[in-house]
Amino acid sequence: MPDGRLVVGYHPFYDPAVKVGLLNAARDGTTPYPNEQWQSCKRADGSQKDPATCLNWVLGLHVDANGILWLLDSGQAAPRITPKLVGWDTRGNRLHRVVPIPAPASIPESQHNDFVVDTRRNVIVIADEAIATGPVGDKAALVVVDLASGQSRRLLQGHPSVMPDKTRPITVDQGTPRAKSIDVFVGVDGIALDHRGEWLYYAPLNGAKVYRVRMSDLLDRGLDAAALGARVQTWADKPNNGGMSIDREGNLYLTEVGERAVGIIPADTRKYRRFVADKDMVWPDGVTYSADGHMYTGAAQLPLSAALNGGKAENKAPYLIYRFRPLAPGVPGF
Repeated sequence: MPDGRLVVGYHPFYDPAVKVGLLNAARDGTTPYPNEQWQSCKRADGSQKDPATCLNWVLGLHVDANGILWLLDSGQAAPRITPKLVGWDTRGNRLHRVVPIPAPASIPESQHNDFVVDTRRNVIVIADEAIATGPVGDKAALVVVDLASGQSRRLLQGHPSVMPDKTRPITVDQGTPRAKSIDVFVGVDGIALDHRGEWLYYAPLNGAKVYRVRMSDLLDRGLDAAALGARVQTWADKPNNGGMSIDREGNLYLTEVGERAVGIIPADTRKYRRFVADKDMVWPDGVTYSADGHMYTGAAQLPLSAALNGGKAENKAPYLIYRFRPLAPGVPGF
């Protein structure tokens, strides 16, 4: 957050009692954020709360330049609710607004994952992995939310840049006794906006390329699907990756989910290389820049979760948060 505090999300695969937490000063635990009441859509008697007053399934969260913490609630936990963005004013400690993302921008397959906030244009762009109803994200897309009007549009569905490559399963710990292949094929996942707001970078998790498109083209309602697709550029090669961030020099940082590492695509060479790694960095998920000058990522342990481990839950605390110095400063919150 702008004051240097860290907010973390707990992966919904684990059905956590606390979905979003504020890291304490000792960095050994969290308190529910923005408060305990938001953490569940069920009351103590089992009845359902108003969906606009609670969190159901949160994957993405970012703080924008105005100090608004945006929480992306994909609404997938039973009973499902309409996906939404929750904006929390971190300076005033109060609700800023709730923005629903109804059909047709959201579809039954929608798993709204990560996003960027463009405060210049007052829009949010979401990466929808489209694996809510099955392991193949063949309906993945970008979703643009106009914060001025509250309206959303679904873009690039079916375009190769957002589709998973079904020849690239998620390989975990390749070349070690722990190696295994996970046959889940995730569409567009990592997403990043350069600090000038000119280029949007994104990539499917299962895929060998990073793509980019001009924000001006993405927001141009005069472009039909074919014309917009023709404006998409291939930027660089990459391994299967989850989260993505970018610094002010245009260097991209990617979480290499299967290999306990974070990599970098330098702007000058556009050649991927490993940047940081650790033996306990099991499935680094999102990656984001903080006001303290570090990039942060968390080890989500998804290959050990029941969902990706043949029904056997071997994930366990502690869940580690890592930080590292990027090559250049980034934009806090992204």
